[in-house]
Amino acid sequence: MILPFILPFFFFLFSSHLDTVVSTHCTTVTAIKTFQKCITLPTQQASIAWTFHPHNATLDLCFFGTFISPSGWVGWGINPASPEMTGTRALVAFPDPNSGQLVLLPYILDPTVKLQKSPLLSRPLDIHLISSSATLYGGKMATIHNGATVQIYATLKLIPNKTRIHHVWNRGLYVQGYSPTIHPTTSNDLSSITTFDVLSGSAAAQHSNARSLKIVHGILNAFSWGILLPIGAVTARYLRHVQSLGPTWFYIHSGIQLSAFFLGTVGFAIGIRLGELSPGVVYGLHRKLGFAAFCLGALQTLALLFRPKTTNKFRKYWKSYHHFVGYSCVVLGVVNVFQGFEVIGEGRSLAKLGYCLCLSTLIGICIAMEVNSWVIFCRKSKEEKLRREGLIGGSEKGSGIHSIVE
Repeated sequence: MILPFILPFFFFLFSSHLDTVVSTHCTTVTAIKTFQKCITLPTQQASIAWTFHPHNATLDLCFFGTFISPSGWVGWGINPASPEMTGTRALVAFPDPNSGQLVLLPYILDPTVKLQKSPLLSRPLDIHLISSSATLYGGKMATIHNGATVQIYATLKLIPNKTRIHHVWNRGLYVQGYSPTIHPTTSNDLSSITTFDVLSGSAAAQHSNARSLKIVHGILNAFSWGILLPIGAVTARYLRHVQSLGPTWFYIHSGIQLSAFFLGTVGFAIGIRLGELSPGVVYGLHRKLGFAAFCLGALQTLALLFRPKTTNKFRKYWKSYHHFVGYSCVVLGVVNVFQGFEVIGEGRSLAKLGYCLCLSTLIGICIAMEVNSWVIFCRKSKEEKLRREGLIGGSEKGSGIHSIVE
């Protein structure tokens, strides 16, 4: 089986591709000025470059964002109180509805914005904003289109000795007059918040930990629920018919499934922790499928403690339950692995391709073994029919594989 050789390569692709995503689109050089430091933001391929002047607590900053619609908007801001959208003092860039030129206006995102009770109106910010401007990548000749890059410049006077800043950014599809409409509500859009120290350049430990936990969560769950659990199901289906193995097949099956459930439980716990580190961000279907797979896996594990003997009259009911719950858990686990790739934006990544290769290899092996089992079953059925009709005599020793049909 070539799966053990593919998996390390798949893990390498998964982790290295995520590292690539979070390390691109970061530059300190712009057409207007050069900055000292930059940081790649965790969502929307955005980044921030800045220079902090400790002697007068002044911050020169440039935010890099992209439009998702020719009539859309891109915004960046800081929240003086907490890392959330409500309370953010924002600068929003969008095409002027009259002239079509890029404009940059200030907005205060109070609680009414989240409830969408009234249009968002521009008003002066209550922070010490010295200057601000916006430009499209490419200068004055550039046009706003889907994917166009905008640079929002700002110079702020910070409170002395308070260099840890909560940054909030986002983008929307269109603007009504001079009022930006609500942005999309995908998981990435709802988690467009980060905190870092402009003096040291270090990001908040929470976001750094969340990125590392996300990689570990993905690798553990893809391996346990998406690879190891199906392998365990395959061993039970085909190895138990090999007479030469005796009861060994059961210990192999149990060992693989228990290992898969243990690793999956660790991955599940990390997922719960990631949810705690991302308040307000709900991964909907991925979360529900994860809970369902974990509950089914727990039921399967508990079923081992109540496994009736082969002579018990309830054995057939236990087997039906075990098969139904087991295959349901395998299906949910595999589906949720693919859903996980979509959640983290890796729907077309090499990591997903590596997982698909592993899964397709396992499916190919299952098909080959299934065909072989049915060929043997049909051959033995034909021999039994001929023997009953007296066309052949004597008895043959089993070939080592029994019928898979019970």
